[in-house]
Amino acid sequence: MKRLLILLFTLATLFSCSVGDDSPNTYMEILPVESASLPDEFERGEVYEISLTYLRVSNCHTFSDIYYTKEANKRTVAIVATVFVNNENCISSNDELETSFNFEVTNSDSYIFKFWQGEDEYGEDQYLIVEVPVVD
Repeated sequence: MKRLLILLFTLATLFSCSVGDDSPNTYMEILPVESASLPDEFERGEVYEISLTYLRVSNCHTFSDIYYTKEANKRTVAIVATVFVNNENCISSNDELETSFNFEVTNSDSYIFKFWQGEDEYGEDQYLIVEVPVVD
């Protein structure tokens, strides 16, 4: 997760530099995954759509990308949002939005998905962990 934060800081630094005063000032922010929809099992060689639900903090937050890393059979997933900071019309919200990505099953071992759900009061990352077996 620390690599993710360094990457986001770098992207935020690059995107927040403007060449003119009329450019909107933005930065990237990670939003937690509220829930994920996965099948009970995967079949090797098939492609599955995985749906993610997340909360948009304000109308100044817009979906940018899905953070996705893989390490062996583990996948870590979070939502990346662009935040526009020079917008005086920002209104707090808890809009529940959905996005998805396609996942191709290439291994015969079970996959473990770790959906980032924020940090606890001690700053420790919290995850929704889902293991999906692969069948032939």
